[in-house]
Amino acid sequence: MARSRVPRPRGGPRTRPDLVLADKAYSSREIRDHVRKRGIRAVIPERADQQANRKRRGQADGRPPAFDREAYKQRNTVERSINRLKQ
Repeated sequence: MARSRVPRPRGGPRTRPDLVLADKAYSSREIRDHVRKRGIRAVIPERADQQANRKRRGQADGRPPAFDREAYKQRNTVERSINRLKQ
Protein backbone atom coordinates (compact mmCIF):
# COMPACT_ATOMS: atom_id res chain seq x y z
CA MET A 1 0.00 0.00 0.00
CA ALA A 2 2.84 2.41 0.76
CA ARG A 3 4.20 2.16 -2.78
CA SER A 4 0.86 2.51 -4.57
CA ARG A 5 0.25 5.87 -6.23
CA VAL A 6 -2.72 7.42 -7.97
CA PRO A 7 -1.61 8.88 -11.33
CA ARG A 8 -2.56 12.49 -11.90
CA PRO A 9 -2.45 14.72 -14.96
CA ARG A 10 0.81 16.56 -15.43
CA GLY A 11 0.64 19.93 -13.73
CA GLY A 12 -2.76 19.24 -12.17
CA PRO A 13 -3.48 19.67 -8.48
CA ARG A 14 -2.85 16.78 -6.14
CA THR A 15 -6.00 14.90 -5.33
CA ARG A 16 -6.68 12.45 -2.56
CA PRO A 17 -9.21 9.64 -2.94
CA ASP A 18 -12.19 9.76 -0.60
CA LEU A 19 -12.08 6.05 0.12
CA VAL A 20 -10.22 2.85 -0.65
CA LEU A 21 -12.21 -0.22 -1.65
CA ALA A 22 -10.37 -3.50 -1.06
CA ASP A 23 -11.16 -7.15 -0.50
CA LYS A 24 -10.56 -9.24 2.63
CA ALA A 25 -6.94 -9.95 1.68
CA TYR A 26 -6.10 -6.34 2.59
CA SER A 27 -7.82 -6.49 5.96
CA SER A 28 -5.08 -5.78 8.47
CA ARG A 29 -4.55 -3.22 11.19
CA GLU A 30 -1.37 -2.00 9.47
CA ILE A 31 -3.12 -1.24 6.18
CA ARG A 32 -6.11 0.37 7.88
CA ASP A 33 -3.82 2.61 9.94
CA HIS A 34 -1.74 3.53 6.87
CA VAL A 35 -4.83 4.62 4.95
CA ARG A 36 -6.36 6.40 7.96
CA LYS A 37 -3.18 8.47 8.53
CA ARG A 38 -3.61 9.87 5.02
CA GLY A 39 -7.20 10.89 5.69
CA ILE A 40 -8.73 8.24 3.45
CA ARG A 41 -11.66 6.09 4.51
CA ALA A 42 -11.04 2.32 4.20
CA VAL A 43 -13.91 0.09 3.06
CA ILE A 44 -12.48 -3.37 3.69
CA PRO A 45 -14.50 -6.32 5.02
CA GLU A 46 -13.09 -7.99 8.11
CA ARG A 47 -11.75 -11.54 7.77
CA ALA A 48 -13.47 -14.30 9.74
CA ASP A 49 -10.36 -15.05 11.81
CA GLN A 50 -10.11 -11.37 12.79
CA GLN A 51 -13.78 -11.33 13.80
CA ALA A 52 -13.34 -14.47 15.89
CA ASN A 53 -10.22 -13.09 17.57
CA ARG A 54 -11.95 -9.79 18.38
CA LYS A 55 -15.00 -11.58 19.82
CA ARG A 56 -12.77 -13.92 21.83
CA ARG A 57 -10.98 -10.97 23.43
CA GLY A 58 -14.25 -9.24 24.26
CA GLN A 59 -14.28 -5.57 25.18
CA ALA A 60 -10.49 -5.49 25.44
CA ASP A 61 -10.10 -5.35 21.65
CA GLY A 62 -12.76 -2.72 20.95
CA ARG A 63 -15.36 -2.41 18.26
CA PRO A 64 -15.13 -3.70 14.69
CA PRO A 65 -13.84 -1.42 11.92
CA ALA A 66 -16.50 0.52 10.02
CA PHE A 67 -17.76 -1.12 6.84
CA ASP A 68 -20.00 0.53 4.22
CA ARG A 69 -21.87 -2.17 2.26
CA GLU A 70 -23.20 0.23 -0.39
CA ALA A 71 -19.72 1.58 -1.16
CA TYR A 72 -18.31 -1.97 -1.28
CA LYS A 73 -20.81 -2.90 -3.99
CA GLN A 74 -18.98 -0.44 -6.29
CA ARG A 75 -15.81 -2.50 -5.92
CA ASN A 76 -17.62 -5.61 -7.09
CA THR A 77 -18.95 -3.81 -10.18
CA VAL A 78 -15.48 -2.58 -11.14
CA GLU A 79 -13.91 -5.99 -10.58
CA ARG A 80 -16.49 -7.75 -12.78
CA SER A 81 -15.98 -5.15 -15.53
CA ILE A 82 -12.22 -5.68 -15.49
CA ASN A 83 -12.77 -9.45 -15.59
CA ARG A 84 -14.93 -9.07 -18.70
CA LEU A 85 -12.28 -6.95 -20.41
CA LYS A 86 -9.64 -9.59 -19.67
CA GLN A 87 -11.75 -12.34 -21.22
